[in-house]
Amino acid sequence: MISQLNISIGQHSDKGRKEINQDFHGAYVPNEPLLMTKGVALAIADGISSSDVSQVASQSAVTGFLEDYYCTSDAWSVKTSIERVLVATNSWLHAQTQQSQYRYDKDRGYVCTLSALVIKSTTAHIFHIGDSRIYHVRGNATDLLTNDHRIWMSAEQSYLGRALGVHQQIEIDYRTLQVEQDDLFLLATDGVYEHVDAGFIMATVNDNRDNLDQAAKVIVQEAYRRGSKDNLTIQIARIDALPAPDAYEMYQQLAELPLPPLLEPRMAFDGFRIVREMHASSRSHVYLAIDDETGTEVSIKTPSVDLSGDPAYLERFLMEEWIARRINSAHVLKPCLPNRKRNYLYVVTEFINGQTLSQWMIDNPKPDLDTVRRIIEQIAKGLRAFHRLEMLHQDLRPANIMIDTTGTVKIIDFGSTKVAGITEMTASSGPPELLGTAPYTAPEYFLEEDGSSRSDQFSLGVIAYHMLTGGLPYGTQVAKARTHSSQNKLVYQSVLEHRRDIPLWVDEAVRKAVHPKPHKRYDDLSEFMFDLHHPNKAFLNKTRPPLIERNPVVFWKGVSFILMLVVLLLLGYPSIPR
Repeated sequence: MISQLNISIGQHSDKGRKEINQDFHGAYVPNEPLLMTKGVALAIADGISSSDVSQVASQSAVTGFLEDYYCTSDAWSVKTSIERVLVATNSWLHAQTQQSQYRYDKDRGYVCTLSALVIKSTTAHIFHIGDSRIYHVRGNATDLLTNDHRIWMSAEQSYLGRALGVHQQIEIDYRTLQVEQDDLFLLATDGVYEHVDAGFIMATVNDNRDNLDQAAKVIVQEAYRRGSKDNLTIQIARIDALPAPDAYEMYQQLAELPLPPLLEPRMAFDGFRIVREMHASSRSHVYLAIDDETGTEVSIKTPSVDLSGDPAYLERFLMEEWIARRINSAHVLKPCLPNRKRNYLYVVTEFINGQTLSQWMIDNPKPDLDTVRRIIEQIAKGLRAFHRLEMLHQDLRPANIMIDTTGTVKIIDFGSTKVAGITEMTASSGPPELLGTAPYTAPEYFLEEDGSSRSDQFSLGVIAYHMLTGGLPYGTQVAKARTHSSQNKLVYQSVLEHRRDIPLWVDEAVRKAVHPKPHKRYDDLSEFMFDLHHPNKAFLNKTRPPLIERNPVVFWKGVSFILMLVVLLLLGYPSIPR
């Protein structure tokens, strides 16, 4: 049985000697599958005494954090999810201040600090703005994980250098930490940590191991007894159990199903009738089938029997349907939601009546530029749907792209797709696995480096180049270049060497998209698409055609003038006596 993340939480807050409690705190321990995909979240916020509405900001920040985080895509990483939530929260608080009487006195507006902790799988994610604190305790060692964003003018006068709601833009401190069983995390406002030492806190926690709420209450009472004049809030989180590093299996029940038998035409299979086999490879088999219940045509993909003993392959196979369900794009293959119990391991998707881009390129060896643009642009739209969810396709190639009878282009086969929200849940045991197809794989993968959206951009650029020329921009040299020095020697073969009818600026756009160094490619696919359709001034200046192409008459007049000068010089040069 796979172990689960198990955390004990205790928390307490008190207004102390103040009239109102401007602190706010909260924690959420979800059930599965959110416990696995999102983890456990804690947050603590501290209002500022100069504001009469700061308690509203604190409550809004914490409740918004906890509610909105669990509504974000489980394909996103924790960092992306939290940053987007906090940016939205900050914008709302700032807008409230701008619309209130405190518009010109922001220290009296909707402002607060926020420190948050998300524990997902075996990793703690720390987010921090302001001067609340997060401590980590392991054994007898206590480490402060946050820096106070407080600027001291003197020993008695200071102000917050960073807080939620002050400005339209925010800067969030972020760090991660690998956790171990029995680790403790403490989140506290300054009303507590300025008056209670670590020794007392640890002794109190140890004395109340079975009741962390009581421990938190005792710590707050002690801070009050020692003279704290501020609101007092503390949260305690103890790691009682951690999931196994490989505990993530998105479709555990499906994984326990047997592999289907070899499917044949007219065969009845799990409520479907097999029509014919459409594709077969060492990795999978794809069949056209009819759903007996709805009468619709579908595609059924079954795993390769030869790889049935490979857990990594089966995990990727199971992930394909999970990925497809989360992407909503006309240019990405759509799954068919199951309407009955499955008895075997397979994936059902929409049937695309058309051909692969590979076959299309055979049938259309010299497509015109506008046709290439239309196809590449549709692929880019599909890729951007992946990238918005922090997914990398990692195996973009003509065989994984379909064109239907209406001309619509769709990306298929997600067996190599990397999902940030899932990758951060699994322990890395070496360099990333090379999953793509060599001719279309970005150079950084051959250096055993992690990919990015620019890696998919490289693959798209190679496809564009291949469609225009029938060749590859670096030949077969990319897969052989396994060091930085060898990649620096890669030489781009201009599209113009194959097609003189292609504008120079289009060639430069493709050249940039397939640059060996990721940071020299486009920042976003939209920029690549724009440059494929519009002349980039930088490219025009860089690749201005030679004079003989721009104005042959002027060129030959110039050559004739130079030759005339040479003749005149020779005629007028005095002869040398022998």
